[in-house]
Amino acid sequence: MDVHVLVPAAGSGSRFGGNTRKQYIELGGRPLLVRTLERLAALPQVTAIHLIAPQEDVSFCENEIVRRYHLRKIGGVILGGSERQDSVRRGLLACGAKDGDIVMVHDGVRPFFPLDQIGHLLNLTCKVGAAVLAIPTRDTIKRVVNGRVQETLERSQLWQVQTPQAFLYKSIFEAHQRAHTSGFLGTDDASLVEWCGWPVAVLSGHPHNIKITTPEDLVLAQMLIDHGGEVK
Repeated sequence: MDVHVLVPAAGSGSRFGGNTRKQYIELGGRPLLVRTLERLAALPQVTAIHLIAPQEDVSFCENEIVRRYHLRKIGGVILGGSERQDSVRRGLLACGAKDGDIVMVHDGVRPFFPLDQIGHLLNLTCKVGAAVLAIPTRDTIKRVVNGRVQETLERSQLWQVQTPQAFLYKSIFEAHQRAHTSGFLGTDDASLVEWCGWPVAVLSGHPHNIKITTPEDLVLAQMLIDHGGEVK
């Protein structure tokens, strides 16, 4: 059984301002994306990493990310689609995984995922077919319509989902194909599996496994590095 990782990296970085996509912004002297890919490559379970980029970034990723930083286990840079879901589907088609393999999908701007949970995530995926990292929400969550509270949701049942998300290749490929044919757009890859009616297991993640999408997130990420808060 091989483990393939798909890393969609097509975010615009509009919330950062300027012309630099968020995945290429430097954190501690290296681009965010490089930090994420290095951490993934360090996992002994991972066979190959497939970076998915928009057409205008493919050459840049090959030369300025993969080659410049001598990244290991990179199976190639795959041309993405118009939506993240399209990019992952293209990655599934191009990665060369077999039905019995596992595919992990991970955000390129989430460089602090917990290394010690990945083995458990993969084992859970083998048993259930799909598994995600998540943390319980700490805040009260209300459903609001047109500026008015409709209900207060039961906090004990609410979890904030992270990546990596892991799947048996056969299942996630079929889920993406069904969604593509039906025109269903999910909020994440696990939601496609849920939409098919198949189970998704949840494994405790880590609060420091943040997705860096704003300048404030970048400041927090630098603090984690400076004060030894990176997840082991």
